[in-house]
Amino acid sequence: MIVCPNCNHPNPNGAVQCEACYTPLPATSNCPNCGATVQADAAFCGQCGFNLHSAAAPAPAATVAPEIPLEVPPLVTPDPLLGLLEPDSLGINQPPAPVAAQPVPDESIPPTVAPAPVVVEAAIPTPPPEPEPVTEPEPAPPPPAAPAGVSKTQLQQVTARLVHIQSDREIELPQSLSVIHIGKPNERIPPDIDVSGFSNSEIVSRIHADIRIEGDAHYIEDVGSSNGTYINNLPLLPGNRHRLRPGDRISLGKGDLVTFIFQLT
Repeated sequence: MIVCPNCNHPNPNGAVQCEACYTPLPATSNCPNCGATVQADAAFCGQCGFNLHSAAAPAPAATVAPEIPLEVPPLVTPDPLLGLLEPDSLGINQPPAPVAAQPVPDESIPPTVAPAPVVVEAAIPTPPPEPEPVTEPEPAPPPPAAPAGVSKTQLQQVTARLVHIQSDREIELPQSLSVIHIGKPNERIPPDIDVSGFSNSEIVSRIHADIRIEGDAHYIEDVGSSNGTYINNLPLLPGNRHRLRPGDRISLGKGDLVTFIFQLT
């Protein structure tokens, strides 16, 4: 079924234009996870919530670089060691050098008397003066302790809630869940927020909408309800999602009969 974006008229799958207002209908495709019909530009499947952009394109084939032959420069023949080719280049077989004759001392010359050594007294070093004692400063008094029962850091936790306009009832969103189902009791996906007790709840589908929490952001998406979901009086197409901001008006079904206001505290 293809919902007309102009008049919200349900059209059969494969229709090109709306049967009621003749508005051109958006192209559709099949969800790769459950096979449900979704719009071609949708980001998520309206039936199972599958992220349609998560399917990665196949990686291109690896390109093999051609082998380039490595050019090796020719070897250079070293010069011959001419010195080793000469006979007795190391001087092994040469005759020993002549030893010079030692002079004979003349006994007629009296021997020279060496002068007596002069004794120099070493100066006694003066010891350095003793350093003056350093007086350490007194430690600063510790800061006064915080009074009992007062914490140093108070962490503020953001709480999201839905306020039902028709009954002024507040519903706090569970913080332990990443996906919050909105609808009425059923055997397939039990709702986390049950609206069966509100007035005019017959226009709400058993599996109507989901609120997804990613970090500090909250997103709402219609999961294939019969009467649709409206954000600030504008229809939310199945497969698309809207980031909720404080003050956004959420209507489950047509006629603005089951309406909530999104708040952050």
